[in-house]
Amino acid sequence: MILTTETSREDLYRSATGAALLGLIVNSALGVVKLVGGLLGNSIALLSDAVNSLGDSLTSIVVLYALRYAQRPPDVEHPYGHTRAEAIAATNVAVVIILSALTIGWEAVQRIGGIPELPPVWTLWIAGANVLIKESLYQYKIRVARRVRSAAVMANAWDHRSDALCSAAVLAGLAAVRWGGPALAWADNVAALFVVSAITWTGARLFRASASEAMDPQADPQTVGQIRGLAEQVPGVCAVEKLWVRKTGLEYLADIHIEVDGSLSVVEGHDIGHRVKDKLLENCPALRDVLVHLEPYLDPVGTESPEKSE
Repeated sequence: MILTTETSREDLYRSATGAALLGLIVNSALGVVKLVGGLLGNSIALLSDAVNSLGDSLTSIVVLYALRYAQRPPDVEHPYGHTRAEAIAATNVAVVIILSALTIGWEAVQRIGGIPELPPVWTLWIAGANVLIKESLYQYKIRVARRVRSAAVMANAWDHRSDALCSAAVLAGLAAVRWGGPALAWADNVAALFVVSAITWTGARLFRASASEAMDPQADPQTVGQIRGLAEQVPGVCAVEKLWVRKTGLEYLADIHIEVDGSLSVVEGHDIGHRVKDKLLENCPALRDVLVHLEPYLDPVGTESPEKSE
C-alpha cells in the first residue's frame, strides 16, 4: 500500500539509498574475500560466487546513482520527472548479470573432466559465512523494499536470497570435493553450473520486472483502492469515475476522474479538484503528482444531478 511509515518522499529515498549502500559495502567485501579464496583454493564454484558478489556490487552502484538521479525535479524535457531512471538502470544491470553468468558457465563447462586440486578447509568456511550474510541482507532489504515500494531494492533483496541458496550449493560442492576425493571431483563444477543457472534466472526475472514497470502497468488493487477511498472522502466528490495509477521508480503518478454536482460553477468544481489533489499528496508520500479531471455526476438512471436538471 502507498501509505507508509515514512513522512516524506525524502524519507522514502533515504531508506532505499541506505539499503543499497549497505549492499554495496557487504557485496564488495564478500566479492574480494571469495575471489581470493577461489584463486588460492582453486575452486571454480567459489570464483563464480565471487563474480556474482562483485556483480551485485555493480548493481548497488547503479541503483544508488539511479535513486539520486530519480530525485531530480521535472524539467522542460522531462515534465514527469526522472523517476524512471530506476527501471532503466535495473534493465541494464540485468543484462550485465546474465552475460557474466554465461561467461562463468562456459568456464565451468571447459573444466569438466579435469582433475581439480582439493580445496582447503577454509574455503568451506567462506562459503558457509556467505550463506548467513546473504540471508541476513535479504531479510533486511525485503523489509525496506516492502515499506518504500522500491522495485530495485526488492530485486536486490531476492538477489541476496538467490545468492544464499547458491552459496549453499557451493558449500555442498566444496565439501564433496574435499572429503569425497577424486571420485567426486565433478561436484565443484556442478555446483558452479547451479550457481550460473540461479544467476541467469535472477537476471531474467529482474529484467522482466523492470521492463514491465516501464510499460505503465496499473498499480496493485490495494493501492488503487486506497487512493479511491481517500478521494471519495473529500466533500463535494459524488463518485470516482476513473482512476489510473502507474508506478514510476519509488513513486506513483495518478490520473483520477471525479464526479461532482453538475450545477456547480467552474470555480467551485475546480476548488473540489484541488482539495482532492491536496488530500492525496498529503496522505500518500509516494505519490509524485495527481491529475484531476472533473465529470458531472450522473444518477443511477443516467441523467445528470437533479440540481442541474432543474
